[in-house]
Amino acid sequence: MHARPLHPDPTVTPPSQGWARHVSGAPLPAGAASSPQVLGTAAPQITVDYRVAREIASQVAKQREELLKTQPDMDRASEEQRCLNWIAEAVALWSDSQAMTPQEDEALRRAVYDLLFRAGRLQPYLDDERVEDIIIQGPHEVWLDYGEGERRRVGPVADSEEELLELLRELARGSGHSERTISTASPTLALSLQDGSRLQAITGLGPMTYAVIRRHRVSHADLDDLVRLGTIDLILREFLGACVRAEKNIMIAGKQKAGKTTLLRAMLKEFDPECRFATIQTEDELFCHANGYHRQVVSLVGRESNGEKDVTGRSAGEVTLLDLMHPALRMSLERIVVGEVRGPEVVAMMQALTNGAGGNLCTIHARRPDIIFDRIAELYALAQENLSEQLAYRQTANGLDFIVYVDMTDETQIGGRRHRYVSHVLELTGIGENGRPATNEIFSPGREFGELRAVPRMDPGCIDDLRRVGFDSSLLQQPYGAWQAPLPLKVEVSR
Repeated sequence: MHARPLHPDPTVTPPSQGWARHVSGAPLPAGAASSPQVLGTAAPQITVDYRVAREIASQVAKQREELLKTQPDMDRASEEQRCLNWIAEAVALWSDSQAMTPQEDEALRRAVYDLLFRAGRLQPYLDDERVEDIIIQGPHEVWLDYGEGERRRVGPVADSEEELLELLRELARGSGHSERTISTASPTLALSLQDGSRLQAITGLGPMTYAVIRRHRVSHADLDDLVRLGTIDLILREFLGACVRAEKNIMIAGKQKAGKTTLLRAMLKEFDPECRFATIQTEDELFCHANGYHRQVVSLVGRESNGEKDVTGRSAGEVTLLDLMHPALRMSLERIVVGEVRGPEVVAMMQALTNGAGGNLCTIHARRPDIIFDRIAELYALAQENLSEQLAYRQTANGLDFIVYVDMTDETQIGGRRHRYVSHVLELTGIGENGRPATNEIFSPGREFGELRAVPRMDPGCIDDLRRVGFDSSLLQQPYGAWQAPLPLKVEVSR
């Protein structure tokens, strides 16, 4: 990582003039219940005094409270517009007394708006499309991790531990997870924010509160976009699309942050828009019910407990992915998608793969392709029934058709960048030696010519099924794939 120095003061990036038109009194677009969109890249960063921003936000919040008492049926867009006008008036008064520039006025208006309606001092970082991770080490130390590997320290997001905790609680309330909070009694918090970012926070178990927000920089990509990004080539794009259309059961595996969820979302775009399927997740990271493409999605999200125990000793109010799996199977679904298999729900998922129709997808974390089956067996062992390794192997071999492995090569320590790509596609062919699933490498790295990304190796046993949905099997006869040149690395691949 290449760290840059701390900004001397909290900053925000000035929004576009389009936002300024809204706060100057022009009406918001019809139905605009979220914040105005920030367009383009604005130039120098403007320092905001957040003490002033909080005072104005508190004043406007009181005005809003009185407004809603007298007009409780007011729609969200009208409410926001009224608040925007009050923000503009209050900032104008403060600006006159402080001789602020128009750019400083606009930055302060934006900061107040973010405190009232969005993620407060975090919002400028959430708006930056280059940011991949926001790393919070207590209220005063914040780092931005960019997709290309750069890491930069920026200004604080809160002035105290309690203010940071209240910000996290407000994010939970605003995300619709009303049952989730963070405190010494409930020291961990995991949820998806309104923009789909994933938040994990811990408090009371160390010297300060820690949080990481993982942003989905490529949240609406399809397989064609992943070709342009260099994650897959045109041949693998056609192959993966055919596997989905042929209703093959597919598990996507890979390292942390390699791009498993991004690939899963892209492959879901190969479903027919009218396909009725369920997504089962601990936090919603797939956005299928709201992406404008899928029309028949049952989106199910697990629920954390309220910290108490019921008469059976189970955490009260908790709904696990395993709990969701069984009722989902009764929802007249064509397919089931599990965002990430990370616990006992792997058993129900494998039962669904072996008993139901095909075309189901899921992801799993694994450091290398060769340990995926051991990883599945570990999850089986975590199930309450303490299921055997042999059962795990047998259900995996019977239920899965393909495993797609997503890898990442990180050369940021030597001045390079992060490369994310599919390296392997394994076809499961039944039970092999020692009772483990047997596989064929349909795609694997072309190390013999310096390529870490997947290139074709052989036809799968189900090649006729793929042909029936339009796949051109002659594509698999191209030993170099469709790559124009090997992956550009600082350290070349050993051949």
